[in-house]
Amino acid sequence: MINVKGKWALITGASRGVGYQTAIFMAKQGCNLILHSRNLEHTQKVEEEVKSFGIDAYCVQAELANHEEVVAMLDEIEAKGTPVDILFNNAAVQIAYRTDYYNTPVEDFEMSFRINFISIATICNRLIPKMMERGFGRIINTTSGIKNEPEQSGYAASKAALDKFTKDLASRLDGTDVIISLTDPGWCRTDLGGPQATSPVESVIPGIAVGAFVDDNKSGRFLHAQNFVGMTLDEAVVKATKIEATPYSI
Repeated sequence: MINVKGKWALITGASRGVGYQTAIFMAKQGCNLILHSRNLEHTQKVEEEVKSFGIDAYCVQAELANHEEVVAMLDEIEAKGTPVDILFNNAAVQIAYRTDYYNTPVEDFEMSFRINFISIATICNRLIPKMMERGFGRIINTTSGIKNEPEQSGYAASKAALDKFTKDLASRLDGTDVIISLTDPGWCRTDLGGPQATSPVESVIPGIAVGAFVDDNKSGRFLHAQNFVGMTLDEAVVKATKIEATPYSI
């Protein structure tokens, strides 16, 4: 199992929900954190909390729908000289629930893809080559189990694109110590999931983060957080390594 103490992790959408849970959990493991949100004010309290565990942390901001802001965020991290060892692409948006789904506005697709896919591809394409140069990296991309719901087609399609992108990258990273995985938090009571969701947001720990700790050079795993509920981190890592890693063949 990887020891993340002293490593640096970038968490998008760290101010609340699954991102917040991930930040607290990683801080408890001794991991330094870069906390992303749309506005620095949103993560100020989180920064104070995670620093109480004796780690280093700082906040960055970017509206993920704005490509220029995403690039500026990455430029800022690079200018600080921070080596991003672990990347949690958690932030996402669910635009609307369209009962008249045959008339889904094109804007639903455009915004969903900008935030849920293009921003993640931009971040991955910037950070993964540097991970490869240093010989270590972990990338955990958050997907969704939504299916058979054209009412949410913009969101679902953007996550399907992310799945494909991740699997394709996995085929090139497999066998290296830069490991990319997909994770699904399940239907959780968050601002995105809503109050009717079946699981408390706290249930995502440790499964949402287990991809950061696997150490077998296998990329392409799908790690459903709800399958690790109640486990210790050690137990979760053992279970994760038994899950088949399935990158697409090249």
